[in-house]
Amino acid sequence: MRAEGDAGRAVDEEAQVLAVDDEPVNLDFLQAVLEPEGWLVIRAEDGEEALRAMVEHAVDLVLLDILMPGMDGVEVCRRIKDNPRTALVPVVMVTALDST
Repeated sequence: MRAEGDAGRAVDEEAQVLAVDDEPVNLDFLQAVLEPEGWLVIRAEDGEEALRAMVEHAVDLVLLDILMPGMDGVEVCRRIKDNPRTALVPVVMVTALDST
């Protein structure tokens, strides 16, 4: 039997973060920062892919780009929060502004 951490996850299991962004370079950055800290990074490049990942994985945190083509981050967040199975998963909305 394995010990469990505060979130009920076995201590030797990685916490899973879903990174959602339509720019692969941003996903590469998030993965490069989070994986050395012990996170398992699940990547999604659009809203539909993100919602599928929420069903397929035990996600502990979502990092969600606001500005995406098609389904934007606000709509993805609304759908995550409307689903009783995923409603309690924390969602951090992120975006970048072009300074040029």
